[in-house]
Amino acid sequence: MYNYDWSVIPRNMDVFIDGALKTLEISVIAILFAIPIGILFGLGRISKNKIIYLISSTYVEIIRGVPLLVLLMWIFYVMGQVFRLGSYWGSIVGLAIFAGAFIAEIVRTGIQAVPKGQMEAARSLGMTHTKAMTHIILPQAFRRVLPPLASQFIMLIKDSSLVSIIAATDLTLNAKNLVATSFASIEVWTFVALIYFIMTFSLSLIIRYFEKRLLKSEA
Repeated sequence: MYNYDWSVIPRNMDVFIDGALKTLEISVIAILFAIPIGILFGLGRISKNKIIYLISSTYVEIIRGVPLLVLLMWIFYVMGQVFRLGSYWGSIVGLAIFAGAFIAEIVRTGIQAVPKGQMEAARSLGMTHTKAMTHIILPQAFRRVLPPLASQFIMLIKDSSLVSIIAATDLTLNAKNLVATSFASIEVWTFVALIYFIMTFSLSLIIRYFEKRLLKSEA
């Protein structure tokens, strides 16, 4: 019969805290890289230039069609050997490239959700396409993409658990190492699940708060 040893949790609280902080660190840095990638390729997806559109569409479709685990392994073992990426930066690059493809679609749909009459009105006032996009379209699109963008960050935190497969130090890897030494698999993984839930649920509450504030400001 399995003997539960919940004392392993308080005895190793520093391991869990360090792992949670590393998970948040990797996720935050990855999303900071992913956002400009997503904006760039999102704009490329609506570009009238066929080459830019083709490059952007190819990136989005390929990355969205490849499992994150496979992408991380390829970046670490192939791309990492060329650019000398360690497990830390390999995990960040992999997460950023992966999330960037989804953010590109969020940006594309956000821009296309803005009524076409807005662009036509801006152009009729003498604005260039770039100026109209910068001052008229993108500010309106930003309000629409903010909630799904925040949700993508929450997804990224959960997806970051896969970086342990390339030996990047995070909450999951710390848990694996602790299980290997304490043999308290049920206790450790239950507590790890609770930590992930607390992190993502807390962020969800923050996102809902700002969404309500945004709706009030638009009313």
